[in-house]
Amino acid sequence: MALPNSYTLKVGAITAYFDALLNAEAPERFSIKFLEGLGFKSTNDRLLIGILKELGFLNADGAPQDRYFQFLDKSKSAKIVAEGIREAYSDLFAVNKNAYELDANSAYDKLRTLYRGEKKDSVIKNISKTFTGLCAYADFSQSTQNSDEATEPLKEKSEEIKGVDGGKPAQNPLNPDKRSLSMSSLQYHINIVLPETRDSAVYDAIFKSLRDHLG
Repeated sequence: MALPNSYTLKVGAITAYFDALLNAEAPERFSIKFLEGLGFKSTNDRLLIGILKELGFLNADGAPQDRYFQFLDKSKSAKIVAEGIREAYSDLFAVNKNAYELDANSAYDKLRTLYRGEKKDSVIKNISKTFTGLCAYADFSQSTQNSDEATEPLKEKSEEIKGVDGGKPAQNPLNPDKRSLSMSSLQYHINIVLPETRDSAVYDAIFKSLRDHLG
């Protein structure tokens, strides 16, 4: 379980921060100098480093971790941020599994209780605003793969209860509906083992007999 210590005073810059990371190569060490090289030279921008550490993007020394490199895949960047948020604010998600839907005031109320007086209210307010700012960037929706896996059993079940004729329910073979049963709806599958012979009259007799009896 965890609660963060870091926050930003520039919540409106969160998207710009992440966009800058996506457009730059991962450094060996995420330093203030690297951050300034991205165009963020304010002392307030430096607070981002602590946030990235708590999100699991960087280790204590500032070296990029696996989550940082996964984030660089733009097709899932927002989902990776969501994973980091769930870990960094795991205590908050423990009391509200949909905490990412909270506004700053609601998040503040929850966090104020969770911190149990360990932080000043002004700090908790900044942490709450940072949380909602991060959540606005992140994608907490279920992944496409999981969604497909969840719907596949329903699809298979649906196919089981449908008949082959226009999606109508299949009849119970032990208790068929006599009203809907007709000769025209039956299909015959006959396997014929023909004798080995060069006499075509034998084959003619076999097929003539089939026509006479089956129509």
